[in-house]
This record gives sequence, structure tokens and C-alpha cells, in this order.
Amino acid sequence: MIQIDDKLISEDIFSEEFVCNLTKCKGACCVEGDVGAPLDKDELEILDSIFDKIKPYLTQEGIKALEEQGTWTTDPQDGMYVTPMVEDRECAYVTFDEKGITKCGIEKAYEDGAIDWQKPISCHLYPIRVTEYSTFTALNYHEWSVCSDACALGRELQVPVYKFLKTPLTRKYGEEFYGVLSEVADEWKKTYGS
Repeated sequence: MIQIDDKLISEDIFSEEFVCNLTKCKGACCVEGDVGAPLDKDELEILDSIFDKIKPYLTQEGIKALEEQGTWTTDPQDGMYVTPMVEDRECAYVTFDEKGITKCGIEKAYEDGAIDWQKPISCHLYPIRVTEYSTFTALNYHEWSVCSDACALGRELQVPVYKFLKTPLTRKYGEEFYGVLSEVADEWKKTYGS
């Protein structure tokens, strides 16, 4: 683990390579899993406030799930805030394009300028998972079999996780943090990289 300020960062973020490959996985991370995407507490109000603006971008099944469950819910296992799911399958905010690839309805609304919030930060930061503790924040690489094509493409293109996630890491922690993270990654690579 590497420490930057109050953040403990897994070295896997420097050593593992990753580039989403939607043509292969079809966005399986939005469909697979036991619960929806993790949400920060401050995102709950945002989801409530943008619901009417993003409705046109969602499936009828997604809208129904959100109207029945609310714009967010909690994981019954640990009480964490998560996005609702459609019949224990895909995230309620998911849409499908003509090729069957999942897209985020929130992000589509953002791209069209209908809202000014891109999507939940946990989705944007994936495959990094953030865990908040009382005195520090842990940033860990999450390995999931549905992302094997993203790992293969990342290796082919030689893109480490932290570089693939420059935009969301900057969105979450700021440019200064990302600059320090990049410097630490360069030093780490000189010492441990191949």
C-alpha cells in the first residue's frame, strides 16, 4: 500500500492494466452482481433531484423499478447505499443500445446536457473500489471475471489502472491529488515495474 495524505492506495492500481472493452463484455458490470452500484451519501439527493430529467433516457422496466424502490436503496447485507436493480438483474439506470451493450441512462442525460452530473462516482472509478474508514480512505483494485476483456485490452495497450481512471480520480480527489499519484506511480514503476 502507498499512502498519499489520508488515502491508502493499493499498488495494484499501478501494476494492473485495464481499458474497458464494451464490444466484448457488453457492459456486464452494470448487469452482473448481487446489488446495484455503491453510492456516496451525498449522491442520494442528487439522484432524487435529477430523476425527472433522466426518465426519458431509461427503460420502462428501469423507471418502474425506480418508482417502486426509490432512486436509491440499501444493500440488505451491509446497509450501504446502492442503486436499485430491475428484478435482481441490471441496474435500474441502465439502457441497452441496438447491439445489446449497456449504457448508463444518467451518463447519456449528462452527455446531452440535460443534467450536470455524470454518474455515480463508484461507476466512474471502476475497477477502483473506495472504502471510507474513520481515519483514512482505501483505494483498492477490484478484480472481477466479467472484466477479463478489459484487463486483456489494458495489457495490450499497456494502460495502468490509474491512467485509465485519470478523469474520475481527478473528479473525485482533484488535479493536485492526481498529479501526486502520477509521480508516485512513476517512482513505483522505476523501483518495482518491469
